[in-house]
Amino acid sequence: MSTSPHSGSQQARQALADRLREIRLDAGLTARAIAEAAGWHESKCSRIEHARTLPSDADIRAWCTACDAQDQINDLIAVSRAVDSMYVEWRRLQKSGLRGLQDSKVPLYEATRHFRVYCSHVIPGFLQTSEYAHALLAAFGAFHGVHDTEKAVAARIARSRVLYGGNHRFALLVEESVLRYRIGDAEVMAGQLAHLLTVMSLPSISLGVIPFTAERRIWALEGFNIFDEELVQVELLTASLSVTQPSEVALYKKGFAELAEVAVYGLHARALITAAIEAVDPPHAR
Repeated sequence: MSTSPHSGSQQARQALADRLREIRLDAGLTARAIAEAAGWHESKCSRIEHARTLPSDADIRAWCTACDAQDQINDLIAVSRAVDSMYVEWRRLQKSGLRGLQDSKVPLYEATRHFRVYCSHVIPGFLQTSEYAHALLAAFGAFHGVHDTEKAVAARIARSRVLYGGNHRFALLVEESVLRYRIGDAEVMAGQLAHLLTVMSLPSISLGVIPFTAERRIWALEGFNIFDEELVQVELLTASLSVTQPSEVALYKKGFAELAEVAVYGLHARALITAAIEAVDPPHAR
């Protein structure tokens, strides 16, 4: 696999390489000893340790077995797969535009039964109106130089059909600030917030709002989605980072649970949404 042009991906590759080198050094082995145990040429160890070659699952098993570090295998394989996924997603965004990125997630969304979504900057994609999605994706596309907004909006709205069919459950958390950040004009925001009041009554949805005044047990985080129990996707400026390492997934699940404890639901959440509507569209201005 060639080196990723995405610096975040390359840093992740290097971190994996450094971890493998640490395991070798902790075991008191040379690169030659690893190569002999695995049946490789010694140069392969050098390529792996310098992040020029991303190790396969089999390579990681062989490396850890040679170092008597079998307890590290599952986590390292998960890290390796996440690095590979990060690179593929970045290439896809460049080649197929925003619509391709939306469409690429459909199989995952349809297969997932339990969604846990935390948003600190924007309304969750599942709950976006077409007008809000258009304003958001147009800004995102202009920033990244990708210009297929109309097709991307249609794909995002179509993707939201998972809310209404199949055996899916949605636990959604937003910071109260998300209700106040202006995406689009006042009409777009008022319509989006009114839509939240409608969809939060669906039986498959639990929508929590974390108030400005909440006594924080955990700080505001980057937005992330947890798909069932095995995958977390973190929204960054440059890419969607996939996390599959079990120990890291567990931390995101813990973080989500603590954020959920300080959120308000039901009537209290509706009151915050209604207040945000009135702030953007005051009754006397109607």
